[in-house]
Amino acid sequence: MAEAANRRTVMTLFSDPVSIHSHRIRLVLSEKNVTCEIEDVDPAAMPEDLLDLNPYGTVPTLVDRDLALFDTRVMCEYIDERFPHPPLLPVDPVTRANIRQYMSRIESDWYPMAEDILAGGKAATKARKELKEALTASAPIFAASPFFMSEEYTLVDATLAPLLWRLDVLGIELTGAASKQVLTYAATMFKRAGFIKSLTEGEREMRGKK
Repeated sequence: MAEAANRRTVMTLFSDPVSIHSHRIRLVLSEKNVTCEIEDVDPAAMPEDLLDLNPYGTVPTLVDRDLALFDTRVMCEYIDERFPHPPLLPVDPVTRANIRQYMSRIESDWYPMAEDILAGGKAATKARKELKEALTASAPIFAASPFFMSEEYTLVDATLAPLLWRLDVLGIELTGAASKQVLTYAATMFKRAGFIKSLTEGEREMRGKK
């Protein structure tokens, strides 16, 4: 693994152009304004050099010199520590722990629902209903601060924004007064320069963008 990584002199991200997980890493890189070579990968035909770097053969995979990472949260935190400005995790250990816990809950609860919907089948209808209800129930949290449970943009926002961008393709329409708070938050995230830069052509097409 180290030899394969060492051949690369520029930070490289192996990325699925439409994967929520890959989008999350591209967004963190964009928000940090990190120069990184993005290599689009077809998950059905993984390149051999990626398989050499990542024993699971999955994307995203981030390669930085002799380091190869394939856990998305580890990638997010590594990028934030490697390029400390602007910081996407708070300095205070209590607040930092809370941010990490929010990320964990989104990854464990909401991301799997989105994946079940995209996979189709019997689980999709139930997952769509549950994700819509979860987002609606969280509306007061979205409205409480400029960012999710924070006065500053953090890795939680970089985790949430790719999910909210995919609501149309997930078949989730948020309506009602409470949902407006979620949609207002989402619109603010989508206007950020880092978010716009992070989008692939396939992701722009998800919402009819060019």
